[in-house]
Order: sequence, then C-alpha cells, then structure tokens
Amino acid sequence: MNEFNYIRVSAACPLTNVADISYNLENIKCCIDAAIDQKSKLVVFPELCITSYTCGDLFSQQLLIDEALNGINNLCKYTEGKDILVAVGAPLVYNSILYNCAFILFNGKILGIVPKSYIPNYTEFYEKRWFTEGIGVINRNTDLFFQNDIPFGTDLIFQCGKFKFGFEICEDLWVTIPPSSILSLAGANIIGNLSASNEVVSKTDYRSDLVKSQSARCISSYIYSSAGVYESSTDLVFSGDLIIGENGAILKCNDRFQRHNEVISSIIDVDKLQNERIKNVSFRDSAKIVPINIRTVNFNFASTEYGTFDRFVDKHPFVPSNENLRETRCQEIFNIQTAALAKRFTHTALNKAVIGISGGLDSTLALLVIVKTFDMLNIPRENIIAVTMPGFGTTDRTYNNAVDLCRNLGTELREINITAACIQHFKDINHPIEKLDVTYENVQARERTQILMDIANKEGGLLIGTGDLSELALGWCTYNGDHMSMYSVNCSVPKTLVRYLVLYVAEKLVDKTVSSILLDILDTPVSPELLPKDKQGNIAQKTEDIVGPYELHDFFLYHFIREGAAPEKILFLAAEAFKNDYNIEVIEKWLNKFITRFFSQQFKRSALPDGPKVGTISLSPRGDWRMPSDASCKLWMNSNKHI
Repeated sequence: MNEFNYIRVSAACPLTNVADISYNLENIKCCIDAAIDQKSKLVVFPELCITSYTCGDLFSQQLLIDEALNGINNLCKYTEGKDILVAVGAPLVYNSILYNCAFILFNGKILGIVPKSYIPNYTEFYEKRWFTEGIGVINRNTDLFFQNDIPFGTDLIFQCGKFKFGFEICEDLWVTIPPSSILSLAGANIIGNLSASNEVVSKTDYRSDLVKSQSARCISSYIYSSAGVYESSTDLVFSGDLIIGENGAILKCNDRFQRHNEVISSIIDVDKLQNERIKNVSFRDSAKIVPINIRTVNFNFASTEYGTFDRFVDKHPFVPSNENLRETRCQEIFNIQTAALAKRFTHTALNKAVIGISGGLDSTLALLVIVKTFDMLNIPRENIIAVTMPGFGTTDRTYNNAVDLCRNLGTELREINITAACIQHFKDINHPIEKLDVTYENVQARERTQILMDIANKEGGLLIGTGDLSELALGWCTYNGDHMSMYSVNCSVPKTLVRYLVLYVAEKLVDKTVSSILLDILDTPVSPELLPKDKQGNIAQKTEDIVGPYELHDFFLYHFIREGAAPEKILFLAAEAFKNDYNIEVIEKWLNKFITRFFSQQFKRSALPDGPKVGTISLSPRGDWRMPSDASCKLWMNSNKHI
C-alpha cells in the first residue's frame, strides 16, 4: 500500500544506432524492463529515440517515418500487461506535417501524443528543416493504422489519482515560458522531458540549473532524459544526461557518457508538492491565467508500490551536510541576524545592549551576534552589558564559561545572584522552597527577566532575547520570563543549527582562547539549570531527558511546518532517517510529545517579541505561523494509529 502518495519514476538512455529502429527498440525494451524491476511507474526516454535524433535528412524518407510508427506499434504490444507509463520519442506525420513527438504508452495503448512545442533552428540546431513546431496543436485527435482517436496536442495531462503527468521535449525547457509551466499550473505535478542535448563545455551545469529552476517554479518533479553517446558524432556529441529533480533539488543524476543501457530512478513525494502549491499564493494566482483548456487523459495503475524506500531523508534538515555549504549557510545567518539587530539599534538610536548570559548555547549565540553587530556599528564592546545570574541550579562549569567568555570578548560583565530574591518571592507567594515544581522553576526565570528588563531601562539599552526556534515550537520557555525580550535574534534558528553556528564562530572567527570556551559550551548538556545541582555539583536537569532529543524535534518541526506532513508520515520519515539512532517506539514517544506541546504552547508564540526570520521556517505570529492559541490537537493525534 502506498499511503503517502510516493511514486517511483525513471529516466532512461538506451543504446541506439542511427536509423536502426529494430536495434533501438530492443534496447528501449531492455530499459523498460529495468525500470519495472526498479518498481518505477514512469520511464522517460530521449527525444526521437525510436529512430535516433541525428538522422538528418533521413527524416524526409517515408520509409523511416513508416517504420518508426511500426516501432511504436511494436512497443505498444510490448507494454501490454506492464504497469508502467512509457514516454518515448518518435516522428509523426499529421495533416502532411512532420512533428517531433512524445508518445505516451500504457498497457498496450497510446494514451496520447505530445508534439514538441518549440523547434530550435540556431547555432548547431536546424530542426526546422524537417519538423514543425507544435505550439498551436491543441484539442486534436489522430488515427494511426493500429489505433484510432488518439489525443494529440500540447494540451494533454495524463492522470492517475493524485499523479498527474505532463510532457515536453528538449528545447521546450529552454524557452521563456516552457509548456511545463502551463501544464503545472493546470495540475501536472510530474513533468517528463524527452531531450537530445549535445555537449559543449559547461552545458551540463546549465541543464542541471534549468531542471532545478523549472521544477522549483512549477513546484513539480522533473524527469529529464537526453540522447546518448551512440548518436551520430558527425558534428556533435551527446552524453546521455539523466536528471530527476523535485521542487528545486536534484534527487538523482547519472554519470554521463555511459556506453550501455542506463536507467536511473527516484521516489517522488507528490503530497509534499501538493502542500507546497497550496501554500504558495503566487502559484495559485498564476493558475488563473492558463491560456488554454487542458485535456485530461485518465488511466489507472494496477499498483503504485514503489519498492524499497530509498529516497534520501535528511535527519538534520536545517543543517547542510556539506561542510562548505554549512559554512556559507552559517555566514549568511550571522549576516541576517546582525543586519536585523543593527537596524533595531539605529532605529532606536540606542547604543547599549543587555543580555543574560548563562554559559549555555543560546545565550552564547545571541552574545556573539551582539558582538558582531556592535563591531559593525563601531559601538564599543564595553556597551554590551552581559549579566550572569546564578541560581539554585547553576553549576561551576556554566558559570565559569559565561564569565570567561564575556571577559575574553571584552564586554561588561555583571553578576547578580538571584537566590535570595527567589527565596523572598517564595515566601511572598507562600510557596515551599523544597517543592521543586513549575512554580519553583518559573520564579527564577521571571526574576532573571525582571532584572534584565530593569537594567535595560536603567542603562538606556535593549534587552536581547536568546530563545531559539526549537524552544518556541515546544513552548520550552517561561511565559513572560525568558520568553520575553525587546528583540530576539535567535527566534527562527533551530537548536540543531545553533550548535553549528557556535561551532562556526569557534573554528573561523575567534582566537584560540575564546574558541576553547565555545567548544566547552558546545560540550555542555543543554539545561535551563532551574533545579538544584546533583551531589557532585553537575547539571541535574537535562532538557533532552525531559522533552526529548532536539534533533528529533527539529526533524518533526521541519516536516510539520515546511511540508504540512501528518504525524503518521512524519513518523514514517523519522523512522527512516533515524533508523540507526532510535527505535520506532522512542521516535513515536517524542513525536507524541511534540504534537501535544506544539498545540498547547501556541499562546506563548502568539505573544513573541520581534526577531528576524533566517530560514524557511518561522513561528512568528505576525508572519509565517498564525495559529489559534486554543486549537485542538485531537485530529493530529488521532491521525496516527501508532500514537
């Protein structure tokens, strides 16, 4: 059963001989069988692969054209009983005009024929010598000697349930408004391109960029298949470039210049594409101007099983796995954070910042952002008032790291012990000091925030918040305590990325002394330190023991917000991504926790201070996420039979 609307698709490049149709057919059949073995439901072949693309003036020979149709008939019979959609290229004469076409075959029949919309006739291309553009061919049907009333035109979408296939041919992708743009706006979510693109220096990068950008603009998958090395090399060389893209990303590509039949496959997430289209208002608005009526050809797969789930699932979707890309991403985020904070300081005409520094990751990152901002604005670092506020759970390790970091960064450092004030407050509200409940914890968090707010008022400065995106998603903050500030620089940075931002600074931007402090902070367990230390003076309250691993919660958050995935699908993806780290019961436990906390803690997110969006996900109540504070999570909890 395919419950999440995944589908496996293939791009194929068969061996060919120029104008040797019987030879070409045998290799096309081999590739179809290989795609079936891979559990693909669609295989896209190169342009004119039945005849080969480089036949030249042989396309004016009636024998070649007739034999190509015989080849299509042969191939139709071969697909009978095979549960796969086949897009194969061949010439077609219609009303005495020769068209370069994609024949769409399924289970022994031609579902439709799509002509090439744009015919290149510049530099090395001279296709108009033989073929006519199909851009105006719409709402037509044609008869062949073995099948009648076949839909013919550029206005065709082939649909099986949620899977909607559209096709274009080579040059169509290169033009200003590709046919795939129109087809996507009309509902197609899987686009196939039958191509014959020759190789010149750097062209492969351009092709890849075209596939990425078109799949992103169309919010679709894009399967590109180009002619191979056995095309004529009289003037040109072809490489058999195969690419499978999805919404701006390349899922699979091959090593070009292969000298054998080649089929690559990848799993496409159609529900993900659908959700992205629903959210994208501009996509919806663009759909209003589709200039032609699209015809839908319906068919049914016997099964949409995709075999082994081998789609890559990144367990850290917020953190690039490539080191160079990660460094670039960290640099970009710092630039966004500092630009945002600099604007707030120039707008308010203030030149002092106040921050609570705990020796933990979040306050460390916020402090580093303030330092960089002040350096950029030529404000002395002494105007950064860092306040450490030891309490009942503060350990020597975090205290010393906070103090050493501030001293080495050259900020002002103030120490205010909150123990006595909290004890007095316990007396004022008649709360037993030995009762280590949420009141015990929140008294400390609100005491610290009160101190920081009052210092900011006294000094004429801005209190800079330190809380991160992961904490906001879980509501792991004290309402009107660490939840509140005058500007929050980390509010859309998830915890998994906070670690790498601090690591980036430690490795790239500071001296050895500061670097060693930052590395020790990175090695310290995440904790609010609101409960007393253990007997050895170490941290007793570890956040991830209470709410769960942040790497899981960041994964849940990404797929819940970015893709609109239901809990059952999130669990499925998490089990795949973390199969070597957590068993399904553990993942299920923390997903349950994520859903319940995400819904119950929205009231905190509804009252967030300002802060910059740095990535694709933000929970700002003024921007990306506007959710009622009293929404029920029942539907989401019940949607997963495992939870």
